[in-house]
Amino acid sequence: MELSDQDMVQQTLRDRHMFRVLVERYQASLLRYIRRLGCRDVEVAKDILQESFIKVYLNLNDYDSAFSFSTWIYRITHNEMMSYFRKQKNRPQAVAEESGLYIFDTVPDDLDVVEEIDTKFRNQAVALAIGRLKPHYRDVLVLRFFEEKSYEEIADILQIPNGTVATYIARGKTELSSLLKEHKVYEL
Repeated sequence: MELSDQDMVQQTLRDRHMFRVLVERYQASLLRYIRRLGCRDVEVAKDILQESFIKVYLNLNDYDSAFSFSTWIYRITHNEMMSYFRKQKNRPQAVAEESGLYIFDTVPDDLDVVEEIDTKFRNQAVALAIGRLKPHYRDVLVLRFFEEKSYEEIADILQIPNGTVATYIARGKTELSSLLKEHKVYEL
């Protein structure tokens, strides 16, 4: 039986070696989240992830089990990303999915190659458009539609009111749609 996050935190507080299980549980999704927020360099993304896990470990005693551990760890990772962007003083760059770079290696013979290529280019255009969004719109859209977080979880991660989350999602979708129309990709 797999232990809950809260149980893992309690075990980690008793035995620091158990932290490895929490890392293994969250590293892939958090790395994906960092990349989706606009960190193009994989090595830099891994460094940000490592810094996030260090902060999680150092602050594990402060975690309140009344709240979702997932939300707590995403908030720490989000804060690390914002710190990185402030230090770099640059705008995050969109990242097309890596799998899109190797489309001819993965297209089965029985699929329509033109349709597959068209889908990959559309996905890349959406990723680039998301990278051009204002950061607060990009953040909520990535959390909602890529990370599949609820409005409440997004509000907790970004530390903004639920109503603001809903507003940012609506405005972000409108802005994203405009960017895609501008590039004649397709209408949402």
